[in-house]
Amino acid sequence: MTSPEKTSPDPTSPKATTWKATPPETTPPENVRRVACVGAGVIGGGWVAHFLARGYDVTAWDPAPDAAQKLRRLVDAAWPALTSLGLAEGASPDRLTVTETLEQAVADAEFVQESAPEKLDLKRDLLTRLDAATPPGVVIASSTSGYPMTDMQTTAADPSRLVVGHPFNPPYLIPLVEVVGGEHTDPAAVAWAARFYETAGKSVITMNNEVPGFIANRLQEALWREALHMVANGEATVRDIDLSITEGPGLRWAVMGPMLTFALAGGEGGMAHMLDHFGPSLKSPWTRLEAPELDRELYDAVVAGCDEAADGRSIADLVAERDKGVIDVLRATGRLGREGEAR
Repeated sequence: MTSPEKTSPDPTSPKATTWKATPPETTPPENVRRVACVGAGVIGGGWVAHFLARGYDVTAWDPAPDAAQKLRRLVDAAWPALTSLGLAEGASPDRLTVTETLEQAVADAEFVQESAPEKLDLKRDLLTRLDAATPPGVVIASSTSGYPMTDMQTTAADPSRLVVGHPFNPPYLIPLVEVVGGEHTDPAAVAWAARFYETAGKSVITMNNEVPGFIANRLQEALWREALHMVANGEATVRDIDLSITEGPGLRWAVMGPMLTFALAGGEGGMAHMLDHFGPSLKSPWTRLEAPELDRELYDAVVAGCDEAADGRSIADLVAERDKGVIDVLRATGRLGREGEAR
């Protein structure tokens, strides 16, 4: 069912467009039963495995001649891990149908996840085809690693339902998905997609603004580029770099992330004391990235953000939570043996 066409109240706005349908009036996210995955490589196949494990019927299409065999092998390989995580009622690899055409894959879909290779022209053309073939009002999400939806939705007849749903590899194992629309995306489609992903067991970040690479990839890329500089300059080996994360901050990040982790570095004074004490080091040559100016506005935003993230927990509470989490990670990865546990 589609809603009547509606026009943005301000036709001069750069975000103005004519919506052909309002996604929430089609199928509520909690009622979705059939998902289409277009593109069935590593990312698309990971999405297929995830949706199957959550009890959905999944149709998939990929232009590669051996796509069906590769996809079923990927699902079979992922199934033991998914079983360990816990399968939804009725979940089964048998609920996968691989179609011969894109149109067959999306004909009855209630949600579409596109996971084509990271080529802008390809993404743009494919989303245009998907928009033409998918029932009106159905949200279509792209797994793009970095392209803004504004750049990908330029030729679609109904760009209002196109959103970014950026996962982390492998999608069946890593919970994160970043959701954001483009200039011509209906905010209702973004909200619908976020609710759907949460229903499907994902941890969702709904971004307020488009930024190339989104959030997690920009952070990951910054670390990656600095690592390459260090190897290129003979400052560290590949082994040194990996150990510096797995045996160092990576253990803490798995529990709290970099912001709250740094807040605890300020002791009982929290992030405010940390910034007062370590803020000057932003001018030190510790990285090849240029640091932002730590002015009052940024200072206050970071402190307030940490207070919000703490959600009423005291510094002592956070320290205890971090310590338990790190011990759990060490134990789970086999780095804390029985001798260590007994101490």
